[in-house]
Amino acid sequence: MASNLDHVIVAISDPTRRAIITRLALGPARISDVAAPFSMSLTGVCKHVRVLERAGLVRRTHHGRENTLELSAEPLRDVARWISRYERLWNARLDRLQGFFAAKQDKSQ
Repeated sequence: MASNLDHVIVAISDPTRRAIITRLALGPARISDVAAPFSMSLTGVCKHVRVLERAGLVRRTHHGRENTLELSAEPLRDVARWISRYERLWNARLDRLQGFFAAKQDKSQ
């Protein structure tokens, strides 16, 4: 999982790829429709799509000359599970920090 996790994190680190994911969360779309809002060539968008495919976030189907893209959200769930472990750690540390300042304030009053 760590290797794929690395691919997913790299894939979602780019704002263009996050925008593509956001669009595909609405449903499958032709690659030309996904590329339309971006001020880059179709080739440039296709490079971003390949990164998303390598991470397992996007599936491409061919219907003749048409390429349709579809979001596959499972890799995002893997990232969310990985991050959630650290969320608990930081929440515990922040709770202790809050307690420290509350105790310090009580002593000063």
